[in-house]
Amino acid sequence: MSPSNCIQMCLLGSPLPGQFRGDAGFALSNGIWTLVPASSVTAFNSPRKTTGTMRVHLRGDAICTLFLVVALCLVLYTQLEYLAPRGDKEPTQKKPSESQRILFDRRARGRPTPTEATVPRPQLIPITRQTQVGNSRIQTTTPSTDSAFNFKHYLLNKDNRNFNLLINQPKKCRRIPGGPFLLIAIKSVVEDFDRREIVRKTWGREGLVNGEQIQRVFLLGTPKNRTSLTTWETLVHQESQAYRDILLWDFMDTFFNLTLKEIHFLNWAAEFCHNVKFIFKGDADVFVNIENIVDFLERHNPAEDLFVGDIIYNARPIRTRKSKYYIPETMYGLSIYPAYAGGGGFLLSRCTMRKLSRACGEVELFPIDDVFLGMCLQRISLKPILHEGFKTFGIVKPSAAPHLQTFDPCFYKDLMVVHSLKVAEIWLMWNLLHSPRLSCTQKRQVKNPFQWKRKAQRATQTSPLS
Repeated sequence: MSPSNCIQMCLLGSPLPGQFRGDAGFALSNGIWTLVPASSVTAFNSPRKTTGTMRVHLRGDAICTLFLVVALCLVLYTQLEYLAPRGDKEPTQKKPSESQRILFDRRARGRPTPTEATVPRPQLIPITRQTQVGNSRIQTTTPSTDSAFNFKHYLLNKDNRNFNLLINQPKKCRRIPGGPFLLIAIKSVVEDFDRREIVRKTWGREGLVNGEQIQRVFLLGTPKNRTSLTTWETLVHQESQAYRDILLWDFMDTFFNLTLKEIHFLNWAAEFCHNVKFIFKGDADVFVNIENIVDFLERHNPAEDLFVGDIIYNARPIRTRKSKYYIPETMYGLSIYPAYAGGGGFLLSRCTMRKLSRACGEVELFPIDDVFLGMCLQRISLKPILHEGFKTFGIVKPSAAPHLQTFDPCFYKDLMVVHSLKVAEIWLMWNLLHSPRLSCTQKRQVKNPFQWKRKAQRATQTSPLS
């Protein structure tokens, strides 16, 4: 049966051409279907076909085939439209670059390739997993990470800010009568065991410093690359039992989840360490002169507001997509961020900690944790204090002395926080500062005087006019 007869059967409601007798029907003429009486239909389907009828049938076959091809293309097009990501490509770009294709590809999975490393923003995608805590299994939703940060997904899931505390230290502050004078809270990741060890053995030691009690906790999330560290849960639990200073939450430890770490720590401190006087919160790659910090805090009242650090004013949102700190205008439309402290480290009082823990629940989450805390400070109408002893960007060499060696204990002894040091540098600086042979007031004598003075003296002695 030819395709034209199939179309005729569909239009006439008859399965066979011979059943058209006695009924009106449709006929194809010059590419146009027309209604014809029953006799015409019978004649049209008669075995005795003329040359014109053959041409009509051939034209009908071609049109029917074209119709089927167009229908198939429409089906394939709708399927491709359904599978392709929508709303991610800019209409003005005809041929996007490789980095832009990676930035807008929601389906990129796994570890980033060298090309993907040019856009190092993680992507938050909720995945469901089960976590073993004691003898009970807890099903949680955890944001996963990818090479391209999906702001749309982030905005849709930004209200998910309550995650389980997998490892807690509820007696950290209660074991000390009256509470500790200073609680050191260090942001860390599971893989950085060596950094946590060097902090424990140097500036982050627990005990008495200048007669004041110091306590310490490390703030962790679950690792983003669990395949390379399959025994991470066992390692973290053993570390927690040995040192009693691990706080682990059930969210993935990525750059854009540091805001979650901020609000969860403030909530933990308000609940389990409400009697602490002051808090230092910083990174694990900083050197802290804890003696200077204790001396500074002893002149302040913990019942009053205090927020001190390397304060950044009038910072502008970065609109460059390849930047680590890229923020689109749809997420933050203002041209200037509120004043905030550099993430290397800052100090706050007990009074400020309690206010910030409440403000975190009233301010919408923001991907950059430092700026988010500045928004919370703006919420409680508290102006942070700039202190020159906090070097978030390290010790900057003066332009007049570019070869000056700044890694010197005499530079560090009057500072509070210096950011971006390696493990060996932290250990070395700690030992140099606490060495009994350290002397920064000794004057060095110049062994060789300037040569031009000697020449001038010789010239005077040999002069015939003298």
